[in-house]
Amino acid sequence: MKNIFFICFCALFAFSGCADDDDDLLTGGNVDIDLLPDAKPNDVVDPQVFEAINLNYPGLEKVKEFYEAGEHYYAANALLEYYRTRTNVTNPNLSLINVTISEAEQAKADYALVDYRFHVNNFYEDKETLKPYSVKQDGGINWEYSPKDASDEYQKQLHRHQWFIPQAKAYRVSGDEKYIQSWIEAYGSWIETFPYTPGTVFPPAGGSENDVDYQWKGLQVAERVLSQVDIMPYFIHSTNFTPEWLSTFLVAFEKEVECIRLNYYQSGNILISQYQAVATAGILMPEFKNASTWATEGTQGLNESLDTQFNDDGVEYELDFSYHTAAISDFREIYLIAQANNKTNLLSPSYISKLKKATEFVMDMIYPNYTIDNFNDTRSASYAKSTLLNRLKEYSAMYPDDNGLLWVATEGKSGSKPSYTTKAYSTSGYYMLRNGWDKDATMMILKNNYNPTNQWHCQPDNGTFGLYRKERNFFPDAGVFTYNTGAARSKYASTVNHNTMTIMSKTIGVAKPTGQGGVMEGKMIKLTTKNNVDILVTENQQSDDITHRRTVFFVNNRTFFVIVDEGYGASTLGTKTNINFHLLSDKDTPSVFDKNLQTSVNSNKYYQAYTNFDSNNILAATFTETSQDLTAKALSSTDVTNIVSTNTDKEDGPIRLGYQITLRQPKITPIEISATRYITILCPFESATEREELKVDAKFTDNEDGTAGTFHSEGVSIQVTVKGTVYDLSSK
Repeated sequence: MKNIFFICFCALFAFSGCADDDDDLLTGGNVDIDLLPDAKPNDVVDPQVFEAINLNYPGLEKVKEFYEAGEHYYAANALLEYYRTRTNVTNPNLSLINVTISEAEQAKADYALVDYRFHVNNFYEDKETLKPYSVKQDGGINWEYSPKDASDEYQKQLHRHQWFIPQAKAYRVSGDEKYIQSWIEAYGSWIETFPYTPGTVFPPAGGSENDVDYQWKGLQVAERVLSQVDIMPYFIHSTNFTPEWLSTFLVAFEKEVECIRLNYYQSGNILISQYQAVATAGILMPEFKNASTWATEGTQGLNESLDTQFNDDGVEYELDFSYHTAAISDFREIYLIAQANNKTNLLSPSYISKLKKATEFVMDMIYPNYTIDNFNDTRSASYAKSTLLNRLKEYSAMYPDDNGLLWVATEGKSGSKPSYTTKAYSTSGYYMLRNGWDKDATMMILKNNYNPTNQWHCQPDNGTFGLYRKERNFFPDAGVFTYNTGAARSKYASTVNHNTMTIMSKTIGVAKPTGQGGVMEGKMIKLTTKNNVDILVTENQQSDDITHRRTVFFVNNRTFFVIVDEGYGASTLGTKTNINFHLLSDKDTPSVFDKNLQTSVNSNKYYQAYTNFDSNNILAATFTETSQDLTAKALSSTDVTNIVSTNTDKEDGPIRLGYQITLRQPKITPIEISATRYITILCPFESATEREELKVDAKFTDNEDGTAGTFHSEGVSIQVTVKGTVYDLSSK
C-alpha cells in the first residue's frame, strides 16, 4: 500500500493540478489505515482552521468525517491531501509544469538562506550584486530592522515578503527542502511576531501607513494574500508541508483577507490591490466559508473602481505611469482568474472594454526605443525594455483586434504601425506629438496635469516635457528620488527642476504641509494640425496672479519644435517669470550653456544651450520679446540630477545641464493684462559644423503697434528662421 501511495504522490507532484477521478485513496471512500500518518495530538493543529473552512464543500467529506469524529490531525491531513489533488480551481498566473526560475529570482531565494538576507525591492547592502540587507539578530529574525538612512519604504516592503515566491519557485525547480524550511521558519516567525486579532479595525490616519501596525495595513496585507495563493501550490507536495503547518497557514490566510475587508482604503491604487486580493482569495480558495462573500465583494469593488480609478480619458487618477500600469495589472489579473474559473459573471459586462483606453495610454507614453520618462513618481529605471514589452504583450492578448497595439508589442514584427501621430489625454493632462513610431523617430510628451485634489504622486511641474529623438531623451524629467516627505523630495519635485515656467523660481501653487507642491489644474486649449504643423496649446495657473500658456509647434514636416511661453496676468504687477530647461548631459560629453547673449542675423537677442555628443544633438535657443530685467544663468547640477538609480539613498545618474531665462512682466496701460513672452527653438543637429549652420532666429509678429507684452487670448503669432528658411507660425 505504501508503494501505491508513493506512486500516486509522485504522479501528482509531476502533474500538479491533475488527478485520477477513479482514485479515492485520499479524497473519499474508505481510507486504508496504512495510508494515514502516525497519529498526533489534536493540539498540534490550529482548531480555528475548522471554523474557517466550509466542511460541507464538495471534496471535503473525509475532512468533515474525521473532524466530527474528534480526529483533528487526521482531518487536517485529509484537508492537506485535498489541496494536493484538487482540480476544481485554476490559477492562470502560474504553471507547475516545467517551472523556470530567473537568475535574479534564484539569487533572492538563496540570499534568504544566509543570515536572513531577505529581498526588499530597491534596497541593497551591495548594489552591484543586489545583495539584500541581513535582518539577523541574536540568531533570530529582527522584523523591526531598517538600514541606516533608509526610507520608511524599507519596512513596509519587508512585510510584503517579496522573497517567498522566489523561494517557492526554487523549491519547485530543485526539490531542495531547504527552501520550504526557510519559508516556514520566516513566515512562522512573522505570524508569531505580528499576531492579528480578528475584527481589529485600524485608524485610517489619513490613509497613511507610516504609523503603528503598518504590517497589517494597505499593500502589506494585500500583497501577502496575492502571493500566498501562488506560494501554496509550489510547496504543497513537500513533506515539510505538514497537516499542522497547513492549519497554521490557512488560519493566517483567513485573518489576512478579513483584515483587508475591515480596513479598506477610501480610494487609490492600494484600494484596487485590496479588492483584487479579496476577489482572488474568494475565487482561488473556494473552500473557505466566506469565499463566496470574498469573491462577490472583491469583484464588485473592482467593477465600481473602474470608473473611479481611471479618468474618462483612461489615465489612472493619480496621474503616475507606474501606478497606472499597476492598476491595469490588478484589473487584468482578476479578469483572467475569473475567466479561468467560470466566474466572469461577477464582473461588469463593460469590464474589459473600459480598460482599453488605459492600455492605449501606456502605448502612447512609451518612447520608440521602449523607454519611459520619470514623470511624477515614476522611476524609469524600473521599466526595462523587456518589462514594457511584457506589459504590451499582455494588453495585446486582451485586445487581439488592435493591430497597432500588436505592432508595438511585437516591435513591428506583426500587426500594423499606428497611423496617428498626435494624442491628447486632456482630462488628465498628457499629450503626445511624434513624427513616427520607429526607433529613430522624434517624439515629445508634454505633461500638464489636471490635479485639483493634489494627488501625492503627481509633481507640481505643469508644462514640462520630454523630447526623444533617435534613441535619446534630450530633456529627461528630474525624477522622484525618494518617497520620503522632506527636502530631498521637494528638491526633485520642485517646478524649477523641470522644463517649464516658474514665478520667481517658486514651485507652482501654495506649498502644502506635506512639502509637495500646490494644486494644479492644467487644461488644453487646442491640439490641431495646420499647414502640416502640429499645434498644441495648454495652460496652467502658476500662481494666484500669473497663468502660464505654452504653445508648441512641431515644424518642417515634424523635424523640430518651437515653444512659445507666455506668463500673463494683471499688467500692474511687474512680476518676474522664469523659463527653465534641462538638457541631458554626462561626464564625457557635457552639454554647453552659452552665458553670452547671442545676436541673430536680424539683430534679435537670444541665449542658447546645446548637447555635445558625437552625433544626434539638439540646440535650445530662447528668444524674449523684451529685455526688461533680462537675465540668464546656468542652474546648479546638484539641483538637476536625473535620478535613474533604484537606490534611494544616493544621488547618482546622468547630469542634466540646466539654464534659466528671467524676464520682468511689462506694465501696459490702459491694458489690464500683460505677459512675459519667450520663444524657444528646439532644433536637432549632428555636428558642431551643422549647429553653426542653423542660424536660428525668432520674433513675435502679433503686436501690430509694437507694444511688447500684449497678450492675445485667441492665440500667438511668431516668425522663426532655421537654416535660412522662414516659418510663419500661428496658433490662432
